[in-house]
Amino acid sequence: MRIKRLHEWDVTNAEARDIQEKLAQFVISSQFNKTPKLIAGVDISILRFSKTGRAAVVVLAYPSLELVEIQVAENDIRFPYVPGLLSFREAPLALEACRHLISRPDLVIVDAQGIAHPRRLGFASHLGLCLDIPTIGCAKSRLIGDHGDVPDEPGGYAQLYDGDEIIGAAVRTKTNVKPVFVSIGHRIDLTSAIQWVIQCCRGYRLPQPTRLAHLAANGRL
Repeated sequence: MRIKRLHEWDVTNAEARDIQEKLAQFVISSQFNKTPKLIAGVDISILRFSKTGRAAVVVLAYPSLELVEIQVAENDIRFPYVPGLLSFREAPLALEACRHLISRPDLVIVDAQGIAHPRRLGFASHLGLCLDIPTIGCAKSRLIGDHGDVPDEPGGYAQLYDGDEIIGAAVRTKTNVKPVFVSIGHRIDLTSAIQWVIQCCRGYRLPQPTRLAHLAANGRL
């Protein structure tokens, strides 16, 4: 798969924030009306007490969600852990795994934030710009923003606000289980992002693409 080279990755924290602010202007929120044939999931595992990381991208056929392809990349992580700058730590490895894909997915779900980010450019949005593919951020925890009560039934959600701006949604994917936090990554709208996360959960808290990517990144798939 071809990857857009948007900037250098070996940068300072201040340069990274500046890059995020500039790239956020190019994130597109648009209706996603097609039914994808291939949906990818991306996740990263960083080995405890080590600087080594493993990125995994899995591609599943839709609607069966049968596994089509797995690619994994492992290397040292050079960028330090800094809240809000996750993509500079993890995206280079994720992009390396994506680079080896034979198939080209129609939609990518990332275990990370999209625009639900202080500078509106979380890992999922950053990855979406580099891949130029419709991308969804589906994170297990909230980075910023506030929301009201989330209905208990699967598919229920509450919009996530940063001030007066809607930046995502807390989405219940399974009864009596904590919600996930869905936001636009790139080239998709929030309603569609929520819909496709729910469509891909199949009884689990996490959508199947990122659930399997997590297993692959941890060497269990």
